[in-house]
Amino acid sequence: MAAPKKGRRSPGAQGRPWRSLALILVAMVALTGGMFLSGHTTPRLGIDLAGGTSITLTAKAQPGKEEAINETNMNTAVSIIERRVNGLGVAEAEVRTQGAENIVINIPRGTDEKQAREQVGTTAQLAFRPVLTVASGAPPPQPDPSASPSGANGEKAEEAQDAEKSGDSSSAPSPGASTQGRAVTDDLLADDSRSPTPSASVSGDEEAEEPAAPEASQPAPAPDAGIPAGLREKLDALDCATDKGRAEARLAAAQAENSETVVSCDESGLYKYGLGPVAVPGTDVTDAAALFDDQRAQGWIVTMEFDSDGAEKFADITEELSTQAEPRNQFAIVLDGEVVSAPRVSERLGGGSAEISGSFDQQSAEELANILSYGALPLSFEESNVTTISPTLGSEQLKAGLIAGAIGLVLVVAYLLFYYRVLALVAISSLVAAAVLTYVIMALLGPAIGFALSLPAICGAIVAIGITTDSFIVYFERIRDEIREGRSIRAAFERAWPSARRTILVSDVVSIIAAIVLFIVSIGSVQGFAFVLGLTTALDLAIVFLLTKPMMTIMAGRKFFTSGHPWSGLDPKRLGVTPPLHRGRRAAVAAPAEPKEA
Repeated sequence: MAAPKKGRRSPGAQGRPWRSLALILVAMVALTGGMFLSGHTTPRLGIDLAGGTSITLTAKAQPGKEEAINETNMNTAVSIIERRVNGLGVAEAEVRTQGAENIVINIPRGTDEKQAREQVGTTAQLAFRPVLTVASGAPPPQPDPSASPSGANGEKAEEAQDAEKSGDSSSAPSPGASTQGRAVTDDLLADDSRSPTPSASVSGDEEAEEPAAPEASQPAPAPDAGIPAGLREKLDALDCATDKGRAEARLAAAQAENSETVVSCDESGLYKYGLGPVAVPGTDVTDAAALFDDQRAQGWIVTMEFDSDGAEKFADITEELSTQAEPRNQFAIVLDGEVVSAPRVSERLGGGSAEISGSFDQQSAEELANILSYGALPLSFEESNVTTISPTLGSEQLKAGLIAGAIGLVLVVAYLLFYYRVLALVAISSLVAAAVLTYVIMALLGPAIGFALSLPAICGAIVAIGITTDSFIVYFERIRDEIREGRSIRAAFERAWPSARRTILVSDVVSIIAAIVLFIVSIGSVQGFAFVLGLTTALDLAIVFLLTKPMMTIMAGRKFFTSGHPWSGLDPKRLGVTPPLHRGRRAAVAAPAEPKEA
């Protein structure tokens, strides 16, 4: 079999451009389809474009404890602040660290700025309060005013009212059939409550029977004996099923004095609690950790360590609670006025340490340990900057950024058409593909990693237009240089690619490295600029190799370009090539003209 002639491409090589084009087309269709399936068809906008409030908090340590400002403590503080912001019913709020000492909270428009600043700008308050009573999170159904008690039903209602006034709880439902015995938060529904025990003893409630979970249709339990009437009224009026109700209860409980009784909701809003005065403040906790105990069926436990004052207080309160009936044998761990856990106690816990066991996994155990540790953190925060962007200003900035990008794109397209004629269609197709991929990826990154499109990020996308265009110009001009050196147009297409490829790779890699360094060392919205710049530069490499080069290879086989048509952008005359071009592999050399006779 005769070997293929030198200079001719094999059938396999001729098919490669189409495979590359098919690959990038499939990628674009898949990403676009994913965007529509996710329901996020527009990029998430940052505060400077969507409007809202940006609050910057700076950590301050107690004198002599500057080492407390570290990554672990700052991440714990971010977790606490996120809980506060979520308690306001804020959607798509962003809480993140900025540098070593700052926390930035970006809250979208529609939120009360004053309330938000009150919530996020104060030190977290952790406390241990005894549980007095528990009820379903929804308020009890209101009686129909048109229906008057009569007959047997009326007599039963009057008996219940008499029992309520006399404080007799004998007519109240038993703990096993009511919500009173249920003092656990939503994450404990699958197992018994988390019971604090001495660090070297067995959990005190392993044999306790789990009471039935409350149903939404069940009425609120009858008042417990010894509960102040005012506390009962607040508990009955509390609605933990709504964000507003939980936020109001949390704020009221957080602002209450340690000596006051309070009502509070759990994280899920399924239960509401009547709580006694603070028995142990969170500042008495010196350490907390999540540990895996392979000797327990539950596996993960949370250990607590107290200082000398806290150890004595904790021993006293656990001794008192261990003698009480459900639900008063429980203490609530209250963070910023919200109950995060309510374990049971079965014995006096002395020695300055305790552990909480239950239906933990690693994540839930670490979260509770962080919450307990935060009560001992010698950190406070002060506002260093508050910026409020109105929706009108944000929309104007977005409009201005889009107009600037459109103007830049139109100017680039006009220049390419004027200078490269039909050859510019390759560049324009590549720019369109890059724009589509950039938009789709930014829309997908919003829900995936919380990426928000800011004004600096738009600037990065505009700069990327120039970077992408520069790649085309490098390739096009290298082809023209080959033609000027006397090579045929077909040969110039292939010979120009290796040198153009090296230049494009070096240029884009340098830009990506610069974007990575800028992203690492910068803070705030500048990181958005660096991220988009790096993303679009990486997309430029993919576009050049999978779209631009394959299209140029296909055009190299078309007579319109190989003949040097005046509108092809490769006209030898316009490029200053005076000798006639041979259609073979090399250009013919013009013979010197003979002198004419006089």
